[in-house]
Amino acid sequence: MQDEESLVRRAQKQDQEAFAQIYEEYFDRIYRYITLKIGDAVEAEDLTQQVFLNTLRSISSFKWRGKPFSAWLYRIAHNQVVDYFRKKKRTAVPLEETLVSAGDNPQQAAERKLDIEQVLAAARHLTGAQREVISLRFTSELSIAQVAEVMGKSQGAVKALQHSGIVALRRALSVTENE
Repeated sequence: MQDEESLVRRAQKQDQEAFAQIYEEYFDRIYRYITLKIGDAVEAEDLTQQVFLNTLRSISSFKWRGKPFSAWLYRIAHNQVVDYFRKKKRTAVPLEETLVSAGDNPQQAAERKLDIEQVLAAARHLTGAQREVISLRFTSELSIAQVAEVMGKSQGAVKALQHSGIVALRRALSVTENE
């Protein structure tokens, strides 16, 4: 990640173009992560913007310690989600209509919505740590090592959580299909 390191170092020196590249590289992944965590696409967009504002304000304090920059960025996003729930005092994650594109075929849109509802219902059977690993691995497309850094866990623990989470999702989804 030599390119990432030089890009971050340039952004730390107030290079606006470098920060814009960081924003473009990570915006979609951070947005998907936050959307999955809070279940509200509009709020997720606002929170994602706040993550990048916080990043811009504090990027000069980022230190390279053998951890990827993305781990630091996801930690900011995680903290933003925690603050959001603290302020809203919510625990439920609603399914938003915005997860279905307006241009979709109505039948496909209905099937996709049903699939999303089934996955969200199945995810309720997971522990918080399992949900976090699944979210980071598959919606944010992070590697095992990156997830370990974000969560402050060992790679082995992340692998175990991912495995047990996928097994629990399969089990819950197969029960749903058989009903």
